[in-house]
Amino acid sequence: MKRSLPVDELARDDRFVRSSIEDRLTDPRSAARAGAVAEGRGRRRRPISPDQPGAPDAARSLMHGIFVGEVQALEGAGRTCWDFDLGAGDDEVPFELKLDMARQCWDEARHVEISCALAAWMGTAIGEFAESTILYEAACNDDPVMRLTGVNRALEGLAIDVFNTMREFGQAAGDPVLEFCEDWMLADEVTHVKMGSDWLRRLTAQDPDRRARALEFQKVVDKLFSYGGIRGDDDDSPVRLARRFRELAGFAAAEIDEIAELSREAARDRAAKASARQSASRQGG
Repeated sequence: MKRSLPVDELARDDRFVRSSIEDRLTDPRSAARAGAVAEGRGRRRRPISPDQPGAPDAARSLMHGIFVGEVQALEGAGRTCWDFDLGAGDDEVPFELKLDMARQCWDEARHVEISCALAAWMGTAIGEFAESTILYEAACNDDPVMRLTGVNRALEGLAIDVFNTMREFGQAAGDPVLEFCEDWMLADEVTHVKMGSDWLRRLTAQDPDRRARALEFQKVVDKLFSYGGIRGDDDDSPVRLARRFRELAGFAAAEIDEIAELSREAARDRAAKASARQSASRQGG
């Protein structure tokens, strides 16, 4: 089996439609929405709620995103089990870490099945929304410590926030199936993030510079996946940081505060770019 499988060789059937993170970030429709926020039209966003216009479509889109994320999390954890050799005296990827990644594969496979069933329950289907492969790409880093921070702490941390948001959406909508399934998967995600936190500290115990580089990489991923400030810690954040569950997963309060500030920075950056686009458009017109 090939090691470090490139993203374009992932097995997919013809139901899947792939988009790049660059496509999403440069989509003029996204910039227009950010500009509206910057100029005050719809300035106060709200957490996703059943009484909002378009809430069912937003929930289905989020559910589809969860599904493809679980597929890639399964693939990424599996690659970590396979991509690194265990040579004589090799403590880079201890066997115990591979066992944890194998356990995560088992969890993610179950999540894929649950997400498929939930998507059907919510009225969507595989391929209705596009698949972005950034999670798998973060899982292809040559440094296993970067994989742990980029995937288990940053992206699985995002999963904690999203699952908690969907769990609360299920509660508000009076949907016990959605609420139960999201609560079940949320418990697993806390475990996955905790594994990443524990192994990060263990593998970098004698190398503080490497830990600092890994945590800096995590900040980049966290800011990117705040989706321009949609995921944050403010009252109007559509996806709220799940502080209690993040603390259970090994995050210090200061780390959560930092993620919240990264989200605010992303919102300001996105609004500034949108304003610049609108200004250029008016001058061109």
